[in-house]
Amino acid sequence: MTTAAVVLAAGAGSRFDGPTHKLLAPLDGRPVVAHVLDAVIAAGLDAVFVVDGAVSLAAVVPPGVVLVHNPRWAQGQAGSLRLAVDAAAAAGHDAVVVGLGDQPRITADAWRRVAASGAPIAVASYGGVRRNPVRLASAVWALLPDDGDEGARVVMRARPDLVTEVPCDGEPLDVDTVEDLRRLGD
Repeated sequence: MTTAAVVLAAGAGSRFDGPTHKLLAPLDGRPVVAHVLDAVIAAGLDAVFVVDGAVSLAAVVPPGVVLVHNPRWAQGQAGSLRLAVDAAAAAGHDAVVVGLGDQPRITADAWRRVAASGAPIAVASYGGVRRNPVRLASAVWALLPDDGDEGARVVMRARPDLVTEVPCDGEPLDVDTVEDLRRLGD
């Protein structure tokens, strides 16, 4: 069984009013998404896919990472997730572990812990609060929506019997605003 990491990074980041797209904004001297990719790569999963859309991430995605462009990014996160799952399936993977490009403080250990779960759906839990990353076994891929702004959450609500929480350390805050970025840099 092989497991691919998926970083969803296609959105416009419209709440971020900085001089650049939030994923390219500097955090500790590097783009926000670069921190995410560092953790994902350090987790050592079988492959890494990044879905971009509103802004190209080609300049920051390292060699060996598969970049998937979502031309329909404005139609919601579900379409990006579907593209990533389809790419992982075509590459022969049996599961994906999905995270977001704007959560730079989620650790490699969190990615590894979630990936190690044998549950159909495994979700990281930080102090009892469910956040990313989320592992989706191929058995649940057909249940995922094709459009809209929710992906795995739809299935998790409809089929709680498939979900296992995985306690993780780290800071799952999203960078949605310039203030969020400042808080993470402190």
